[in-house]
Amino acid sequence: MGKNKVIVIGGGASGIMAAITAARLGQKVILLERKDRIGKKILATGNGRCNISNRWIERSRFHSDSQNLYDQIYPQFDLSKTLDFFEELGVPILELEEGKLYPYSLQAASVVNVLLYELDRQKVQVMCNEDVVHVDTGQRLVVHTKKNKYYGDYVILAGGGKSTPDLGSNGSGYQIAKKLGMNLIEPYPSLIQLESDYAYLKHLKGTKVMAKVDLVVDEVHLKSAYGELLFTDYGLSGPPILDVSRTAALAIKTHKKNIEIHGDLVPLLNRVELEEMLLKRIERMSYKVLEDFFVGLLPKQMIIPLIKDCGMNPRDKGAQITSKQREMIVNWLKAFRLSITGTRQWNQSQVTAGGVDCREVDATTLTCKKYPNVILCGEILDMDGDCGGFNLQWAWSSGHVAGRSAGKE
Repeated sequence: MGKNKVIVIGGGASGIMAAITAARLGQKVILLERKDRIGKKILATGNGRCNISNRWIERSRFHSDSQNLYDQIYPQFDLSKTLDFFEELGVPILELEEGKLYPYSLQAASVVNVLLYELDRQKVQVMCNEDVVHVDTGQRLVVHTKKNKYYGDYVILAGGGKSTPDLGSNGSGYQIAKKLGMNLIEPYPSLIQLESDYAYLKHLKGTKVMAKVDLVVDEVHLKSAYGELLFTDYGLSGPPILDVSRTAALAIKTHKKNIEIHGDLVPLLNRVELEEMLLKRIERMSYKVLEDFFVGLLPKQMIIPLIKDCGMNPRDKGAQITSKQREMIVNWLKAFRLSITGTRQWNQSQVTAGGVDCREVDATTLTCKKYPNVILCGEILDMDGDCGGFNLQWAWSSGHVAGRSAGKE
């Protein structure tokens, strides 16, 4: 194959950004992608709308189990520079709920198309269906795929993590890094649904309720989130579950036994207000059987689980609710408890926690300390963000830094 100055492994967000940045600095760039097209994961982000970033970028929204690189990397290509980059490519930005930033078209395809156009304009050679096996280091680098060899002066590892392998990132980048002697923080899924063995999940399937969610491990509160909680036949989903899922997955990974979700299912009412509401309902609707008594207050699917968990009979009437049962009802609604038994599989996770130990790279340039002509960026590193555009911002920022490092003469 022809000689190339910079070889980028991985055609996701960070790899594309790295390729464009290096090419703009005058380097000859080739981008290798194992799937039949690049940018597949970008197309799936934000439910197909591409949540490009978030207005409220701050260090606390990014996580690492080795070394958090936010302070060194993000300022080099921050939100302002990210928005300027996309505006320059023709993508105006629209801000929606919770500071989430999207292309004005609300089409992820718009983002991928302008990136493809810029790659072509910068004469980046994009090679799809090229599955990289390993990298030989030396004065010049040799990248071996299952079909070819590519030669260059710099390699950028942007192979992603293990999440959504159907879209490209299947963990193969970790194997390349391990063969180069890099330490790996064992990956685990993040931004993922949680599984439970609660008896009434099939009854609750599809129920949505605004809730405050607390993750409690061994009776210690670890994290809270608020939003639309979704019950499924396997457990829990929805934005607040995704927000606490990284911490829950880490507890599962480290074999913690008592992992629970405590949900306030009526967060707009305090306990006193809820108690008063129940008393008024009993006074006004004492004649109703319990399976009808709660209609209008709760989603219908929640009524039978509530009645059963509180030891009542669905055919009992409102007038038969005792003070002890009222207390149980209030506790059920204000501190609903579910035991968490696991997470869903990798193909359901949106992002990977763990990855290549961040101490393996220079914190400012992302250059591998062992091999100065190998650079890492994106999800392959032990860096991940919260739900809401933070992971794509890490991809843009780290990809730009990697491309600039490879662009130096």
